[in-house]
Amino acid sequence: MPRLNAQDKASNEAAVRAAMEQILRGDLPPGAKADLKTLAQLSGVTRTGFYAKRNRDGTSRPGAYQHLAEEFTARVQALQDAGEIIDPRVAQLERLKKQNAELTDRVVRRDAEVARLTEFRALAISRLAAQYDEIERLRSLLTQQAEAGDVVTRLPPRPRGAGNASFGSCS
Repeated sequence: MPRLNAQDKASNEAAVRAAMEQILRGDLPPGAKADLKTLAQLSGVTRTGFYAKRNRDGTSRPGAYQHLAEEFTARVQALQDAGEIIDPRVAQLERLKKQNAELTDRVVRRDAEVARLTEFRALAISRLAAQYDEIERLRSLLTQQAEAGDVVTRLPPRPRGAGNASFGSCS
Protein backbone atom coordinates (compact mmCIF):
# COMPACT_ATOMS: atom_id res chain seq x y z
CA MET A 1 0.00 0.00 0.00
CA PRO A 2 1.47 3.38 -0.92
CA ARG A 3 2.43 5.87 1.75
CA LEU A 4 0.28 8.94 2.24
CA ASN A 5 1.64 12.31 1.34
CA ALA A 6 1.12 15.27 3.65
CA GLN A 7 -1.78 16.66 1.61
CA ASP A 8 -3.70 13.32 1.62
CA LYS A 9 -3.05 12.87 5.32
CA ALA A 10 -4.33 16.40 6.07
CA SER A 11 -7.51 15.85 4.03
CA ASN A 12 -8.07 12.48 5.74
CA GLU A 13 -7.62 14.11 9.16
CA ALA A 14 -10.16 16.79 8.19
CA ALA A 15 -12.59 14.05 7.10
CA VAL A 16 -12.04 12.18 10.38
CA ARG A 17 -12.63 15.37 12.39
CA ALA A 18 -15.83 16.12 10.43
CA ALA A 19 -17.06 12.55 11.01
CA MET A 20 -16.10 12.85 14.68
CA GLU A 21 -18.23 16.00 15.07
CA GLN A 22 -21.14 14.32 13.26
CA ILE A 23 -21.03 11.33 15.62
CA LEU A 24 -20.65 13.50 18.73
CA ARG A 25 -23.75 15.47 17.67
CA GLY A 26 -25.62 12.15 17.71
CA ASP A 27 -26.12 12.13 13.93
CA LEU A 28 -25.44 8.44 13.40
CA PRO A 29 -26.40 6.31 10.43
CA PRO A 30 -29.05 3.65 11.15
CA GLY A 31 -27.60 0.71 13.08
CA ALA A 32 -24.31 2.48 13.78
CA LYS A 33 -22.71 3.08 17.17
CA ALA A 34 -20.49 5.84 18.50
CA ASP A 35 -17.30 3.86 17.92
CA LEU A 36 -14.15 3.79 15.82
CA LYS A 37 -15.71 1.53 13.19
CA THR A 38 -18.42 4.10 12.47
CA LEU A 39 -15.84 6.90 12.57
CA ALA A 40 -13.79 5.09 9.93
CA GLN A 41 -16.85 4.41 7.75
CA LEU A 42 -18.09 8.01 7.87
CA SER A 43 -14.66 9.50 7.20
CA GLY A 44 -13.72 7.06 4.44
CA VAL A 45 -10.46 6.16 6.21
CA THR A 46 -9.39 2.60 6.94
CA ARG A 47 -9.84 1.58 10.54
CA THR A 48 -6.26 0.33 10.83
CA GLY A 49 -5.04 3.93 10.84
CA PHE A 50 -6.56 4.37 14.29
CA TYR A 51 -4.42 1.67 15.92
CA ALA A 52 -0.72 1.27 16.70
CA LYS A 53 1.44 -0.59 14.18
CA ARG A 54 4.27 -3.07 14.69
CA ASN A 55 7.54 -2.63 12.93
CA ARG A 56 9.37 -5.69 11.64
CA ASP A 57 11.78 -5.51 14.54
CA GLY A 58 8.86 -5.83 17.03
CA THR A 59 8.71 -2.22 18.14
CA SER A 60 5.46 -0.36 17.86
CA ARG A 61 4.71 2.95 16.22
CA PRO A 62 1.55 5.00 16.39
CA GLY A 63 -1.06 4.67 13.68
CA ALA A 64 -1.53 7.53 11.25
CA TYR A 65 -4.74 8.66 12.97
CA GLN A 66 -4.25 7.12 16.41
CA HIS A 67 -4.19 10.55 18.05
CA LEU A 68 -7.62 11.26 16.54
CA ALA A 69 -8.94 7.91 17.79
CA GLU A 70 -7.71 8.71 21.31
CA GLU A 71 -9.27 12.18 21.13
CA PHE A 72 -12.55 10.67 19.89
CA THR A 73 -12.75 8.01 22.62
CA ALA A 74 -11.88 10.62 25.28
CA ARG A 75 -14.64 12.97 24.05
CA VAL A 76 -17.18 10.16 23.89
CA GLN A 77 -16.25 9.10 27.43
CA ALA A 78 -16.48 12.71 28.67
CA LEU A 79 -19.99 13.05 27.19
CA GLN A 80 -21.05 9.76 28.76
CA ASP A 81 -19.61 10.79 32.13
CA ALA A 82 -21.59 14.03 31.88
CA GLY A 83 -24.75 11.98 31.39
CA GLU A 84 -25.19 12.87 27.74
CA ILE A 85 -25.84 9.84 25.59
CA ILE A 86 -25.02 10.31 21.94
CA ASP A 87 -25.59 6.74 20.81
CA PRO A 88 -29.33 6.24 20.17
CA ARG A 89 -29.02 2.51 20.84
CA VAL A 90 -27.50 3.16 24.26
CA ALA A 91 -30.23 5.73 24.96
CA GLN A 92 -32.84 3.18 23.93
CA LEU A 93 -31.25 0.56 26.20
CA GLU A 94 -31.26 2.99 29.13
CA ARG A 95 -34.90 3.88 28.45
CA LEU A 96 -35.86 0.21 28.23
CA LYS A 97 -33.98 -0.62 31.45
CA LYS A 98 -35.82 2.18 33.26
CA GLN A 99 -39.15 1.08 31.79
CA ASN A 100 -38.41 -2.53 32.76
CA ALA A 101 -37.69 -1.49 36.35
CA GLU A 102 -40.95 0.49 36.51
CA LEU A 103 -42.94 -2.40 35.06
CA THR A 104 -41.33 -4.87 37.45
CA ASP A 105 -42.28 -2.61 40.36
CA ARG A 106 -45.85 -2.40 39.06
CA VAL A 107 -46.06 -6.18 38.74
CA VAL A 108 -44.84 -6.61 42.33
CA ARG A 109 -47.42 -4.11 43.58
CA ARG A 110 -50.19 -5.76 41.55
CA ASP A 111 -49.20 -9.22 42.78
CA ALA A 112 -49.42 -7.98 46.37
CA GLU A 113 -52.84 -6.44 45.66
CA VAL A 114 -54.09 -9.66 44.01
CA ALA A 115 -52.88 -11.68 47.02
CA ARG A 116 -54.66 -9.28 49.40
CA LEU A 117 -57.89 -9.44 47.38
CA THR A 118 -57.70 -13.24 47.10
CA GLU A 119 -57.37 -13.47 50.88
CA PHE A 120 -60.31 -11.08 51.30
CA ARG A 121 -62.41 -13.13 48.87
CA ALA A 122 -61.67 -16.35 50.74
CA LEU A 123 -62.62 -14.68 54.04
CA ALA A 124 -65.83 -13.24 52.56
CA ILE A 125 -66.83 -16.60 51.07
CA SER A 126 -66.19 -18.38 54.36
CA ARG A 127 -68.28 -15.80 56.22
CA LEU A 128 -71.12 -16.12 53.70
CA ALA A 129 -70.98 -19.90 54.01
CA ALA A 130 -71.13 -19.64 57.81
CA GLN A 131 -74.09 -17.28 57.59
CA TYR A 132 -75.86 -19.59 55.15
CA ASP A 133 -75.28 -22.56 57.48
CA GLU A 134 -76.70 -20.55 60.39
CA ILE A 135 -79.80 -19.60 58.36
CA GLU A 136 -80.31 -23.23 57.37
CA ARG A 137 -79.93 -24.34 61.01
CA LEU A 138 -82.50 -21.76 62.15
CA ARG A 139 -84.94 -22.79 59.39
CA SER A 140 -84.55 -26.39 60.38
CA LEU A 141 -85.15 -25.48 64.04
CA LEU A 142 -88.30 -23.54 63.13
CA THR A 143 -89.57 -26.42 61.03
CA GLN A 144 -88.96 -28.84 63.89
CA GLN A 145 -90.79 -26.55 66.32
CA ALA A 146 -93.74 -26.17 63.92
CA GLU A 147 -93.99 -29.95 63.43
CA ALA A 148 -93.76 -30.55 67.18
CA GLY A 149 -96.73 -28.24 67.71
CA ASP A 150 -94.74 -25.64 69.58
CA VAL A 151 -96.28 -22.24 69.46
CA VAL A 152 -94.62 -20.02 66.92
CA THR A 153 -95.69 -16.44 67.25
CA ARG A 154 -95.98 -14.64 64.01
CA LEU A 155 -95.36 -10.92 63.96
CA PRO A 156 -98.15 -8.74 62.65
CA PRO A 157 -97.60 -7.36 59.18
CA ARG A 158 -96.18 -3.89 58.98
CA PRO A 159 -98.89 -1.27 58.38
CA ARG A 160 -98.86 0.37 54.98
CA GLY A 161 -97.19 3.75 54.80
CA ALA A 162 -95.30 3.18 58.03
CA GLY A 163 -91.98 3.16 56.20
CA ASN A 164 -89.05 2.62 58.49
CA ALA A 165 -90.71 4.15 61.53
CA SER A 166 -89.68 2.48 64.75
CA PHE A 167 -92.07 1.37 67.49
CA GLY A 168 -91.58 2.66 70.98
CA SER A 169 -88.94 4.77 72.55
CA CYS A 170 -85.30 4.40 71.60
CA SER A 171 -84.07 5.82 74.88
